[in-house]
Amino acid sequence: MSSILIAILSLSSLGIVAAIILYLVAQKFKVLENPIIHDVEDALPAANCGGCGYPGCRNFAEACVNSDSLDDLYCPVGGQETMDIVANLLGKKAKQTDPRVAVIRCSGSFENRPRTNHYDGASSCAVASALYVGDTDCPVGCLGMDDCVEVCEFEAIYMNDKTGLPVVIDEKCTACGACVEACPRDIIELRKQNKKDRQIFVSCINTEKGGIAKKYCSVTCIGCTKCFRVCEFEAITMGNNLAFIDSDMCTLCRRCVTECPTNAILEINFPLLNKTSEKVNTDIKK
Repeated sequence: MSSILIAILSLSSLGIVAAIILYLVAQKFKVLENPIIHDVEDALPAANCGGCGYPGCRNFAEACVNSDSLDDLYCPVGGQETMDIVANLLGKKAKQTDPRVAVIRCSGSFENRPRTNHYDGASSCAVASALYVGDTDCPVGCLGMDDCVEVCEFEAIYMNDKTGLPVVIDEKCTACGACVEACPRDIIELRKQNKKDRQIFVSCINTEKGGIAKKYCSVTCIGCTKCFRVCEFEAITMGNNLAFIDSDMCTLCRRCVTECPTNAILEINFPLLNKTSEKVNTDIKK
């Protein structure tokens, strides 16, 4: 028998033995997957954005199937309707969760926050924040280099050339949280989305004392507590010279808006309010 034939037979035998071993090992350690996982995955929006806290829709579907409760599981892109479908597939109950939308907690536009220097480096908020304070003296304001725009898969954010600030398109925002993670200054927050997209929030995160903060930006929160004192619904808290409005507790009465001396509290998508009037409309529905 020639050496070539011996080599061929030897290799063939080794291949057959290896195949048998691999088959036996695969049978021994194979994992049987619940077929309902595929059904749940099909019900999800397939955005794979990570807004649910999992790397992708497949992982989220597995978590839903393997979890005893859906209380801590929520798909921000699909919203309550999708979670109700998932719950129906699994015979579980979906927790009722209010939809969220991203808001920009900075009003440091070109007009309100004068530029004191010029940054000539990589056009990245992450890079710029690691190198210097920014092209204004505000150490916490928006850097305006559109990192949040770049990571948004839904084209829900764009940069306003007139203000130098990002703008969220509420109708497109899925509250996936990608922009929140991308912002090195933590000025983007996911807040409860009210009817008619109405929002009231403190558009500032500066915790320095009023006099110092005022030098940085004309519409900064100075921690005067006026808004805190007039809120009858305990929706406003004070901490580190900064007011914060809880979107889940806020009734959108707008009393805090009229009290703020620096216009740091924004009211979005509301009809014009006469600040000289003593009566404030408290009947606006959420």
